[in-house]
Amino acid sequence: MALPSPDPGAPAFTRTGINLADPRLGAEAVLTSDDFFAPMARMLDPNPAVFIAGKYDDNGKWMDGWESRRKRVAGHDFCIVKLGVAGELMGVDIDTSYFTGNFPPAASIDACRCDDDIPGAHSPWTEVLPATALNGNAHHYRAIDAATRDIYTHVRLNIYPDGGVARLRVYGRPRRDLSPGVELDLASATNGARIVAANNEHYGAASNLLLPTRAANMGEGWETRRRREPGCDWCIIELATPGEISQISVDTAHFKGNFADRCSLQGAWVRAGTDESLITQSIFWPVLLDEQKLEMGRVHTFVPTQSMPVTHVRFNILPDGGVSRLRLIGRTSTCSKASLQPD
Repeated sequence: MALPSPDPGAPAFTRTGINLADPRLGAEAVLTSDDFFAPMARMLDPNPAVFIAGKYDDNGKWMDGWESRRKRVAGHDFCIVKLGVAGELMGVDIDTSYFTGNFPPAASIDACRCDDDIPGAHSPWTEVLPATALNGNAHHYRAIDAATRDIYTHVRLNIYPDGGVARLRVYGRPRRDLSPGVELDLASATNGARIVAANNEHYGAASNLLLPTRAANMGEGWETRRRREPGCDWCIIELATPGEISQISVDTAHFKGNFADRCSLQGAWVRAGTDESLITQSIFWPVLLDEQKLEMGRVHTFVPTQSMPVTHVRFNILPDGGVSRLRLIGRTSTCSKASLQPD
């Protein structure tokens, strides 16, 4: 199933950060107090929650999310999630879609940094989101206070006292020690790359391009609507760290009658500006890869036409269509921003 376009009304942190609780990044629900009605792992599904009328399992109505039984004793339920990659938290979305008479009235979130899969009894938890009221069948976007921001590996969702949560998204920026001169995928979300902007994400989010594993289906790629006017579709990527690209990999897996016909890549070393201002600036960035022909359902490997240290790239697909993954292999830069001219 194709992922919908990002919610234009969602807070900025949903666009400037990535979902660190995405199982495609390696995130996992590792411990819960109770998931009698619906398993905790279902809460991390990257697809939007669904409701299937008339579907029941051995314990009752099938629900798309995590749901505990009705609590008849003191206390509250919780679920611990190991993030896909350690990162600085920016905000969360506690989504109660389709939970109407069974949603929790309130929730809070704690976070910790731990080397183990499951934090121990003495792990130091920090409250990053105080108890907040929840409504049924709704998204609850909540920013993380900058005063509590740190690098965390796990979060604990507390619900008061019980109930169901359809989806949990934990937005942030991966924080890894990326030393100068190291070769890696500069466009990998697990290394900290992110989508700055995309002109169209009608059938699939551009952020899918940056996922570390190969796409499982067409819905896990970036796909635009059919273009009926001149031009091309594009997305702008902030690299995980400044670097010099030596190899470009464009994967059109699962795209057959709708793959992008051609692609090109531009790039620049960006010293200042906002995400919005980069959209205009990117039109004039130097070309790193001339226009290249693509084929359906295969990995294409290209050598850049021009090599230079860059912080951002603009990936163009002509005229429209779908691409599942983009890899930009290169070495982290040893240059400082002060040593280079503005883009």
